[in-house]
Amino acid sequence: MKKRFYITTPIYYPSAKLHIGHAYCTTLTDIFARSKRERGFECYFLTGADEHGLKIQKNAEAKGVTPQQFVDEIVEGFYKLWDLLKISNDDFLRTTQERHIKVVQDAFTKMLNKGDIYLGKYEGWYCRYCEAFWTDTQVGKDHICPDCGREVQRAEEEAYFFKTNKYVSSLLKFYEDNPKFLIPESRKNEMINTFIKPGLEDLCVSRTSFSWGIPVRENNKHVVYVWLDALTNYISALGYGSENEEKYKKFWESEDCEIIHILGADITRFHAIYWPMFLESLGLRKPDREFVHGLLMMKDSKMSKSKGNVVDPYPLVEKYGVDAVRYYLAREINFGSDGSFSPEQFVERINSDLANSYGNLLNRTVSMINKYFEGKIPEYKGQVTEFDGSLESMIDNTIKSYENAMDDLRITEAITYVNELVNRANKYIDETTPWALAKDESKKDELASVMNHLARSIYVASRLYHPVLVCASDKAFTQLGLTEEEANYVNINNKNLLDNHMVNKGEPLFPRLDPLVEVPFINELMSGNN
Repeated sequence: MKKRFYITTPIYYPSAKLHIGHAYCTTLTDIFARSKRERGFECYFLTGADEHGLKIQKNAEAKGVTPQQFVDEIVEGFYKLWDLLKISNDDFLRTTQERHIKVVQDAFTKMLNKGDIYLGKYEGWYCRYCEAFWTDTQVGKDHICPDCGREVQRAEEEAYFFKTNKYVSSLLKFYEDNPKFLIPESRKNEMINTFIKPGLEDLCVSRTSFSWGIPVRENNKHVVYVWLDALTNYISALGYGSENEEKYKKFWESEDCEIIHILGADITRFHAIYWPMFLESLGLRKPDREFVHGLLMMKDSKMSKSKGNVVDPYPLVEKYGVDAVRYYLAREINFGSDGSFSPEQFVERINSDLANSYGNLLNRTVSMINKYFEGKIPEYKGQVTEFDGSLESMIDNTIKSYENAMDDLRITEAITYVNELVNRANKYIDETTPWALAKDESKKDELASVMNHLARSIYVASRLYHPVLVCASDKAFTQLGLTEEEANYVNINNKNLLDNHMVNKGEPLFPRLDPLVEVPFINELMSGNN
């Protein structure tokens, strides 16, 4: 395994407030980054804002402000949302920043001088929502954008083009040589069969019909078109082409670093086809992995700002806490597949997994240690009861399975392993019947072993939950009497870690939710009445 990781989200388009669909992608990326850091790996986590384009310019005009003023206001909301969700990004790249503009212009010049970019004229179908050009075949007789399903318009203008066909063969070979580059596998098949095999046209990389963009140095009436601008953020954020390339060399050039892009299905084509081509044109390394997460649906339709069917994360977090929202996004929707946001399932998941299983396990265990051992966790004495061995084996297997799944970005699966450990610990209570052991003085050692094993199960579960439950896990460590240093992941296999620690009874981590009250409240959020 490599020593360090560079993981990125897409940079989000600030045409309106972010919604829970954006929160989903960023939260899952954050969980991966946190899990890597906790295990001792170096992980650099980038997110940002894609701030240029016709849509931004028109929205700013409609509001009576400059495009820069328009994006400044909305991006401020990005910062607030990531703070609210406890996102641990190391950098936030804005495409209006000078550090990015210079890199884009330099890259354009290099490609132009190499002959990979040429001046021509574009005539085709344009989707102003996706800011993408399409062919007659792609839009069909109804002239519908194949990405977003909206109507497209005929457009013609002078433009610079990138020679995609020059790099098709090497891209297909790259796919073949790197089978884990694009995950899930179905996405790679889609790229080949839907876009490459039918014939890949040269890509339009500049526009003259609007001015809100990065000017082309060689021809100032052109601005660099969205995807050459936006995709370059992954290297401009690291200082590529700057006076100080230390970060770039450490996280992009180094073979000890794994580069991972997390992206939504609707932008797969640009990341999986054009981005590797741009990088090859520049003579740069390609990413190791591009992981395509599914769409977050609202009941029977795609969540969309323009459709007005989105959930604002703010009231959800304010009412239920950041951990509940992070947990639901990570657990309920299998990372890599489409999923839906359901008020009923949100309440059920919080009650079942967090309140009844995890929170109740902690509460019961601390209460019993207080009652039977005056608040002191008994020392580990090995496998004393007939059930200790199977619980210890499950703890060991859970740690291994969790790490393997998380390394492979099977985040939902990793969390499921922790849930199974918590459920097993709850069953262990029923098997060992500590209330019965407490009545028999000769069973004191067995009772002590049960308390120690329960406490360790909670510690391990809390440690593995920590990248998701960023607040509740710390509260669990406190209730177990652990300092921050003691609770560190480095101690996860230490069976004597909890010996003689004094527990601290606290408030329930997750109070049960009343479905009759909470489901209607969330439904109001979904209907746009918040």
